[in-house]
Amino acid sequence: MKNFSVLILAIVLFASCKDKKSDAVSNELAQADVLLENLKSLTKKGVLFGHQDDLAYGNGWAYEDGNSDVKRVVGDYPAVYGWDLGHIELGDTINLDGVPFSKMKQYALEVYKRGGINTFSWHGTSPYNRKTAWDTTATIKHLLKEPKFMAEYHKDLDKVAEFLISLKDENGNTIPVIYRPLHELTGSWFWWGKKQTSPEDFKKFWCLTLDYLKSKGVTNALYAFSTSEVKTKGEFLERYPGDRYVDIIGVDAYHMSSVDGATFSQGLKKTLAILNEVGKEHNKLMALTEIGSEQIPDPKWWTEVLFPTIEEANLSYVLLWRNGRPDHYYVPYPGQTSAKDFEEFYKNPKVLFQKELTAEKIYQKK
Repeated sequence: MKNFSVLILAIVLFASCKDKKSDAVSNELAQADVLLENLKSLTKKGVLFGHQDDLAYGNGWAYEDGNSDVKRVVGDYPAVYGWDLGHIELGDTINLDGVPFSKMKQYALEVYKRGGINTFSWHGTSPYNRKTAWDTTATIKHLLKEPKFMAEYHKDLDKVAEFLISLKDENGNTIPVIYRPLHELTGSWFWWGKKQTSPEDFKKFWCLTLDYLKSKGVTNALYAFSTSEVKTKGEFLERYPGDRYVDIIGVDAYHMSSVDGATFSQGLKKTLAILNEVGKEHNKLMALTEIGSEQIPDPKWWTEVLFPTIEEANLSYVLLWRNGRPDHYYVPYPGQTSAKDFEEFYKNPKVLFQKELTAEKIYQKK
C-alpha cells in the first residue's frame, strides 16, 4: 500500500505539470513575486554582484562574524549570497562544503535584514544509489518508473522543503529566496545530466520536483533554471519545462586556465546572447548563476574580461564561486593579484554591491 500511495502521489503531481499556476499558488508566492518584479526593474541600473559562501569562510579565516573576503577588499558586501544544500538529504548537520546548516540559516537572516538576496543550489546525492551528485548513473528514469526510488527522492525533498520553510525573519515571516535545483543540466557530470536523462524525462522530473515542494508548503522560492554554456537556442530550450515552472534563467560558466581571456569572453558572449533572446521571449530574469576564474591569475580579469563580457547582457546578477581553499578561490583577498582591479570593478556604477542594493529596498512593493 505504501508504494501504491507513492505512485498515486507521483501521478497527481505529474498531472499538474502542465505549465499552469493556480490562483492559490500565486497568492502564496506574493512575497517572492515582489522580489522578482523588483529584480526585473533593477536590471536597468546594473548587475548585482554575488559570491558563494561569502560570510562563512575565506582566505585564512572561517566563521568570523561580519567577515567577508569581498568586504576585506572593497569595504562592502556582495549583493547576492550563494549557499548549497548538499547533504541535507542525508540528515547531516553540515553541508558538503562543511558549512553548518544552522549557520546557513543565521547567514540567510543576516543577508535578508541588510537587504541582500539569498540563492540556494543543491548538490544532492543520488536517491537511486546514494552516490554523490557527480555520479553519472542514469538516475531519473529509475525515479520516474520505480515508486520505491521516487519515495527516496520525496524524503530528500521533504528535508529541502523543511529547510526553506524554516527561513524566517524575527517576526516569523518567511524569507524569499532563489532556489536553483538540477543546475548545469546541459552538462553530463551530474546524475541529472544531459547524457543521463532524456529531455522529456528531465522536464517531467523538474515539474514533479517543484510541484512536490509546493505541496509541502514552500511558498517563498523563486526557481532558477540554469544550464552550462550552450551553443544554440534549441539546446537551451530542449529541456526547458515551461514558463510557469521557471522564474529565472541562467548559465554557469568558468574561465579555465587553458583559455585566454579574449576567447573565454567571446564564447560566453555568444551564450549570453542566447540567454538574452530566450529571456526576452519568455519574460524571464537572466543571470550568470555561477562564474569564475580559479585563483584569478589575470591581474585585470575584473575590468578587462568579466565586465566587458556582462556589460550589455541585461543580467540581474553574477555569482562568483566560493573561496574554499588556498588553491581554490574565485574572488580576491587583500594582496591577491587581482585585488586592485577588483577595487576598480567595484567602483563601476553598473556593478551593484550590498550598499546599492540595500537602498533599493528589494523586498518592498514599489
